[in-house]
Amino acid sequence: MTPFSWDHFIAMGGYAAYVWPSFALFFIVLIADYLSPGFRRRRQLRELRGRMARQAARQQRNPSVP
Repeated sequence: MTPFSWDHFIAMGGYAAYVWPSFALFFIVLIADYLSPGFRRRRQLRELRGRMARQAARQQRNPSVP
């Protein structure tokens, strides 16, 4: 058994050009998948606040309409 070598590990047996970009892409997708619900929630809350503000403004102009 050969001793551990970081150079050999980083080279991935000659396949480093394929392995490391695939790891990077995997982690980018994983992070995007983790963050997207928070961004979506903030956008929906912002849209809902806008709708509520428009509805309140409409009701102030026309108090007889429910």
